[in-house]
Amino acid sequence: MQWTKQNEQTVYANRWFTVNLADVELPDGRHLDHFLIRLRPVAVATVVNEANEVLLLWRHRFITDSWGWELAAGVVEDGEDTVAAAARELEEETGWRPGPLRHLMSVEPSNGLTDARHHIYWSDEGEYVGHPVDDFESDRREWVSLKLVPDMVARGEVPAANMAAALLLLHHLRLGQDTLP
Repeated sequence: MQWTKQNEQTVYANRWFTVNLADVELPDGRHLDHFLIRLRPVAVATVVNEANEVLLLWRHRFITDSWGWELAAGVVEDGEDTVAAAARELEEETGWRPGPLRHLMSVEPSNGLTDARHHIYWSDEGEYVGHPVDDFESDRREWVSLKLVPDMVARGEVPAANMAAALLLLHHLRLGQDTLP
């Protein structure tokens, strides 16, 4: 059952996102108005060290008034490669420069409302280069054992679905029976 977009017009736009209104035709011929948010791509990165600890940020999200563990993330700038953006965000938010980044996954966190795509990368090495430039983005930065990840997700300590999925996949890759890609 495929919906067909007949047209789409911008209702509001800024440098971060665009809110559009689409005329959508349903398979039975009916039409409905559907709002959607067009977003820039997001690049996400972390490091997993030799002790199978993952570098996380503990931060507050004012929109949901909640605290939780996250990976460093931010929008991809115009003309910027997603891998370069992921490395930049990790360094800016944690003070750690990653080694070669590997693609872990790309997800669409809310594809019924937005076209957002989050591209998540990880490295098994990193170098501390100093206090994070964007230290205002998190309360603290910590190395957390991957063994703790499933329980952290179950307790709601990783509230963002994209972050939970990435951490659970890293847990599986590093501590499960599979070999690394």
